Amino acid sequence: MCENIENLKNMECLNGNDLLSPNFNEIGTEHYNQAYPEERIADYFYNSVILVTGGTGFVGKALLEKLLRSCPGIDTIYILMRPKRGLSVDQRYKELLKNQVFDRIRAKWPERLSKLYPITGDVSAPNLGVSPEQQLLLKKCNTVFHSAATVKFTEPLHAATTLNVQGTATLLKLAGDMPLLRALVHVSTAYSNAPRSYIEEKVYPPPYDPESIVKCTKMLPAETVNIIAEALQGDHPNPYTLTKSLAESIVYNHTELPVCIIRPSIVTAAFQEPFPGWIDNVYGVTGIIMEISRGTYRSGYCRERYVVDLVPVDMVVNSCILAAWRQGSKKPGRCPVYNVTSGSINPLQWGHFTKLCVKWARENPTKYVMWYPNFAFTESRFINTFWEISCHFLPAFLYDLLLRAQGRKAIMMKLARRFKMAAATGEYFANHEWEFGVSELTALHNEASSASDSGVGKHRQENYIPRFFYKGRMVFTNPHSPIELYYGLNPIPREDPRSVVGW
Repeated sequence: MCENIENLKNMECLNGNDLLSPNFNEIGTEHYNQAYPEERIADYFYNSVILVTGGTGFVGKALLEKLLRSCPGIDTIYILMRPKRGLSVDQRYKELLKNQVFDRIRAKWPERLSKLYPITGDVSAPNLGVSPEQQLLLKKCNTVFHSAATVKFTEPLHAATTLNVQGTATLLKLAGDMPLLRALVHVSTAYSNAPRSYIEEKVYPPPYDPESIVKCTKMLPAETVNIIAEALQGDHPNPYTLTKSLAESIVYNHTELPVCIIRPSIVTAAFQEPFPGWIDNVYGVTGIIMEISRGTYRSGYCRERYVVDLVPVDMVVNSCILAAWRQGSKKPGRCPVYNVTSGSINPLQWGHFTKLCVKWARENPTKYVMWYPNFAFTESRFINTFWEISCHFLPAFLYDLLLRAQGRKAIMMKLARRFKMAAATGEYFANHEWEFGVSELTALHNEASSASDSGVGKHRQENYIPRFFYKGRMVFTNPHSPIELYYGLNPIPREDPRSVVGW
């Protein structure tokens, strides 16, 4: 095994026992390098009853793990869950407890998992679909983390409005009946104001009245709403960013409650917690990395000099917890907004990002690499189309012919079309650049810090990308998982003949 892999194996020692601050100085985010007062945060959540929506999502799982591990005095964490894909809430809850994210909890403090309690509900339903009996339980909550949302860029406007806007309004209504509420953290997105190039930590006026849009989705058929969606989107690239902007406006209008907003940019694999490289999906940038590692993604339409704003999931989770702590320590009346981004602190360009990915893909080949990894961005749609046909679709077509000749199912053209569609949905973000204000976020971490040193850290994304690339791949190495069966992510030694045959 190459020396780089051996070095990465030693990253487990970085897990440590720190409470709320992985040393983000190593990736250049200097205001995360300070020592947080562990007791103050843990004491704040002592005997807390917490409601988490979106607890089965990527950020939600990491948040649950962090709360259980770092705040042992928590009384109960209610998780809003709905039946999905033929599984009941109880079945999904049991699957959640088996998730890899809780490995450390199961090994050291298995009794803490009993603090998680599923509440049957649905953010798209009236009263969140929560029964009257369970609504009584929620009245005991003093902290709410609202991360449930549809994050699909291609989600029809009707569905996106129902989930992201109406669901947020319903949650705020229920929160108004929580007499003990100290903090409500709404997880939005840094791209909720995508038409703007500079985004401050404040709520901008939405293009439409959120209540009017919600009424339209209730009164009009879904087909009608989706037909007029393009006109309603205006300068927004998709229904996702538009509905997130509308949801922020609703939260901002409820400052009688202790509300605040977290705006993460592109949420990626963990830098350190629950363990380096942890991730549970292959969407977006993660999918790009996986396809580059297999040699199947070789060209993209993008301005490679633009910044790709990646933020590790543990940085988002830490900011959520600190925001709740800070909000609970102050009187309601103001809605702080935190841009949890990295671009203005530690900028990483798309071109440099893909070069790092190609470098690590070549040094650490996967089992089922299909072509020698290589990648290039172009700002010409014509050239990109040429490379897509010659490097994506033509090889996929020929490979399918080989599969058919062997009596096997042809799948590569289908996958090539699917990936082209995914790349198209992300083109807007690869060809625009934003600058985010982070003064509120900096103040949050400085306020929570007991250290006085806030020196500027060095830009060392090279330390994060290997974790993202290699350790993140290792999450999916269950030989029976669909992801492993397709990607073949388990690295193989360079001396293994398969690594040569793959080239």
